[in-house]
Amino acid sequence: MRKLSFAAALLLAGPAFATGLEIDVEGEANGIVTIDLFEDVAPQHVERITALAEQGAYDGVVFHRVIDGFMAQTGDVQYGREGANLARAGTGGSDMGNVPAEFSDRSFGRGVVGMARSRDPDSANSQFFIMFEPAPHLDGQYTVVGEVTDGMDVVDAIKRGSSAANGSVAEAPDVMRRVRVVE
Repeated sequence: MRKLSFAAALLLAGPAFATGLEIDVEGEANGIVTIDLFEDVAPQHVERITALAEQGAYDGVVFHRVIDGFMAQTGDVQYGREGANLARAGTGGSDMGNVPAEFSDRSFGRGVVGMARSRDPDSANSQFFIMFEPAPHLDGQYTVVGEVTDGMDVVDAIKRGSSAANGSVAEAPDVMRRVRVVE
């Protein structure tokens, strides 16, 4: 009997990976953002994002932290829901537990999608961010999970937060109306 490689065994044992996401954004920005997910670079993170998207957990979640010239952050499925008191947005996650870091040699360039986390490198859960501009200081410090392949004009139009409040968007933040897994 032939022995499978570790990677092949993981692929056969786990759920089928999707290749990307389509995010319908509404607010100051309106349109669809298409993201190619890097299953080969961050398989556990991609599995988490796709599982949450398939459950509809990201639908109605806002871009709660948006820093001009840096990035737009979203994905707080616990405290980042549209219409909720957003004072705690950015501090929550899913009930699925944290995902250990999967750092790579991929660089944080424009359009790259990374997983948000606390100071603990192994604390990524549901939140992610999309880069407006390159940020090489994040390389090897945060997990790269994908890249925008279409709709960067939509990302560029996302409502910016207050520079005095570290990018927090206090009023009428843009929202991920619907997030779909695509192949």
